[in-house]
Amino acid sequence: MNGPSPDVSLPIAVLISGGGTTLKNLLDQAESGQLPVQVTLVVSSNPNAGGLQYARDADIPVAVVQPEQFDDPAEFSRAVFDACRKAAVELAVMGGFLKHVSIPTDFENRVMNIHPGLIPAFCGQGYYGLRVHQAVLDYGAKVSGCTVHFVDNVYDHGPIILQRVVSVEEGDTAETLQRRVFEQECAAYPEAIRLFASGRLAVVDRRVKRARDGRD
Repeated sequence: MNGPSPDVSLPIAVLISGGGTTLKNLLDQAESGQLPVQVTLVVSSNPNAGGLQYARDADIPVAVVQPEQFDDPAEFSRAVFDACRKAAVELAVMGGFLKHVSIPTDFENRVMNIHPGLIPAFCGQGYYGLRVHQAVLDYGAKVSGCTVHFVDNVYDHGPIILQRVVSVEEGDTAETLQRRVFEQECAAYPEAIRLFASGRLAVVDRRVKRARDGRD
């Protein structure tokens, strides 16, 4: 099973590229006592990411790691996870991190992402933000939602932890659908992190299994 004892705050890193709405949600939940984590590092692929202000306001150390600083994508990935190792994080949480990274062996099933769609539909390289919701509407799908999954080395491909569903309503735009899906994201991501933190997740043949408690 993954994660520390349930009564220990899980040290996590949050990886961002933009506005940091997911980071803010996690910080708010942690501050209110609803999420047993301590954000010990924020990694940004963009030195101008708006979400960096949330880190500064909370006095969280920041590492800006830009792909263009490296000759090789593998070097970029190493730099990201070297920063996570230095901060002694147990889980890396992608919160709108738009750059591809290769997952090292010691972080296998220790990197999470949330996708604003129901994987395996409307996912993969290039499917992010409003593009996902517009694709859902263009296809005429009747439901959408969000997916929390462990990250592997393929876009939106790793083992699924949980999914939440929302209906696509008549007259929806990409923006209105995005807002309703984001409401579910704000609940789904903390739920998945809580399961990890309590040691209740195990990956068996790509299937994420939940134990009743950390002793199972």
